Amino acid sequence: MDLPTTAAPPAAQAGAHDGGRVAPLQKLTLFLCFLVVAADGFDLASVGYVVPLLKKAWSATPAQLGQVFGAGLLGLTIGSFVFGPLADRIGRKRVILVSMFVFALGSLASALVRSPGELALLRLLTGIGLGGAMPTAITLSSEFSPERNRNWLVTLMFCGFTLGLACGGGLAAVLIPAYGWQGVFVFGGVAPLVLVPVIWRWMPESLRFMEGKPRFAAEARAVRLRLTGNPDAPAQAAPQAAAAPAAREGIVATLFSRHYRSGTLLLWLAFFCTLWVYYQISSWLPTAMTGAGIPITQAATIGAMMPLGGTIGSLINAWLMDRRNPFLVLTASYLFAGASIIATGTVMDDPALLYVAVFCIGFGLSGAQTGANVLVSGFYTTAARATGVSWALAVGRVGSIVGATTGGLMLASLPSLNTTFLVFAIPTAVAAIAMATTGKLYPKH
Repeated sequence: MDLPTTAAPPAAQAGAHDGGRVAPLQKLTLFLCFLVVAADGFDLASVGYVVPLLKKAWSATPAQLGQVFGAGLLGLTIGSFVFGPLADRIGRKRVILVSMFVFALGSLASALVRSPGELALLRLLTGIGLGGAMPTAITLSSEFSPERNRNWLVTLMFCGFTLGLACGGGLAAVLIPAYGWQGVFVFGGVAPLVLVPVIWRWMPESLRFMEGKPRFAAEARAVRLRLTGNPDAPAQAAPQAAAAPAAREGIVATLFSRHYRSGTLLLWLAFFCTLWVYYQISSWLPTAMTGAGIPITQAATIGAMMPLGGTIGSLINAWLMDRRNPFLVLTASYLFAGASIIATGTVMDDPALLYVAVFCIGFGLSGAQTGANVLVSGFYTTAARATGVSWALAVGRVGSIVGATTGGLMLASLPSLNTTFLVFAIPTAVAAIAMATTGKLYPKH
């Protein structure tokens, strides 16, 4: 459903929106969204390298540290559930601004904590901000990408997350020796705080969101003018999902309508399992490596292989998804990730092979999750798109809480790293089954 137009010249309607050249405003929007998700990636990775130091400084138990991880992920879950419907009501840009400000304050305050309980509370606040920022950025970037290469462009944007992961490990290795663990939180708070006024000034609101809303008429005209040079040009940046239900349905009702119900539940299952494994590995791999005798600095560089592999895997998946059945591409990626996780447990005493194994985990697991984010951003109709993305990620965050809080217990209770990483890999098989089934039920998505 496109915005009505009044004599917009063909040159203004083509190219910039529907598969031709990418307009400067589209590039700017994708870049700003890239920076938003990079903040999330940095936060996830850096905290994993702070935890071993806090364990020593505070004599903290695995259960206490698990609560720190769990509180942050609970915040992510709350933020995703709350901010998704809000973004479908007040706009994508406004939600990103609020989310980034909350995240920045929570991260800065985390540098002042003196106990696991205090840190857990502030990680909850930080997570709430991040939980609204990432899915809304995915939604906005999808709505500003041409249909022909949407998977590729949104994936390029989401590479900001994996770049943030890589920078998290690398910068933690630099900041910790110079400024202690507090320096990691200060950097993680200053960066998004600087980004807030940039987003306020330069990020446009989604034309798809503003369609048909009189209170956004003036803003929509201004965005069209920036985008095409014609304030009356139609919005064609994101197509409606195939066989979408009536637009009059409520936001939440749309997700559970007859058309979407099965897909919603299956995608939720895939997200739950994927983020369960992802956060389990990201949170506890550094601890597993240092426990196996690998120095913390080398563990940081090995850990950086995961986002590097994820970046490459995400781009390859996006290229394949634009040309092949996206559900089958993601199914294969999940299976490859599971095999790589199992292999990691067997090579923990060989750093050279560990570099390769961790790279492959990122290639399959992060590649699959990024692809799933892109897929779900085009799965639902516009009126419920931000909620669909946010709630899928929210359910995934519930899985991430399970992974982050139980990973340490598994490391402590299971007889060997081989067994532990075999158990870590099981949810990837479930995710593969859920994604393949969704593809059979929704062959036109």
